[in-house]
Amino acid sequence: MSASRIKQGERMILVTGATGTIGRHLVRALAETGAPFRALVRDAARGRELGCDFVVADLDEPASMAAALKGVDRLLLNSGGALPVAGQQPMVRQQTTAIDAARAAGVSQVVKVSAWRPRPDAKLSVRAHWQIEQLLKASSLQWAMLQPTGYMQNFFTGEGGFTHSGALAGPYGAGRVAYIDAYDVAACAVVLLTGSLGISKSYALTGPQALAHEEIAAKLGVPFRDLSPRKAAEKLRAQGLPGWFVGDLLWLYADMAADGMSQVTTTVRDLIGRAPRTFDEFLAANG
Repeated sequence: MSASRIKQGERMILVTGATGTIGRHLVRALAETGAPFRALVRDAARGRELGCDFVVADLDEPASMAAALKGVDRLLLNSGGALPVAGQQPMVRQQTTAIDAARAAGVSQVVKVSAWRPRPDAKLSVRAHWQIEQLLKASSLQWAMLQPTGYMQNFFTGEGGFTHSGALAGPYGAGRVAYIDAYDVAACAVVLLTGSLGISKSYALTGPQALAHEEIAAKLGVPFRDLSPRKAAEKLRAQGLPGWFVGDLLWLYADMAADGMSQVTTTVRDLIGRAPRTFDEFLAANG
């Protein structure tokens, strides 16, 4: 880890999830601003790949989080979801650890990457994000919540519902989703981490257009197959997924099919002064 020299009055930022989809964009964008920051990584080798100041710590190890947060004024809180263990979502425990450590370290503000419309009756990590939001709001910390829709990157990372034949398949129906590029989520996080905005406010982040998955498949140049929920469940179970998890995934598909993620907001433009990337612009930037 390279040594950080913090001038008096400067705000040190700690970025969790630094090697992830949003984090890699974020560390590059923060570096361009000149703001003092460090990335939190679990593996020093991955930290060196980022090319920035970093600290090795683990959200599952409170002592390491306490050390990582020394001298930190603002925290970007972001960690990936995982399958629940004994009915508990690990992300809740991990981010609670980070919130407690941040409070003890004297951090002034936490910017949390959350999910679209987090609520107590949701499934998957959406409900976990709602639980964490409640904990953060109840803490003594100032906070800001970034609540993005699905990420455009999902169609490149294997989370977009592709079959072995390369078709985009799922019980999507005609529902539209205003997918967002993680690049734009990172840009919004930079504004909140380096400026004076964002106190006690949630930001609903979307792309500039809501697309049906048939339209997305055409842009990707692959076939589209709209499956019934029953057929989709059969395929998911055939992949070895547990029944309860298949049920939760069908809840997400049903929400998309019912246009639960179709709203387009102006929040990205309001925060960063430009429109978020369209799906075509995303593909051009990642081609």
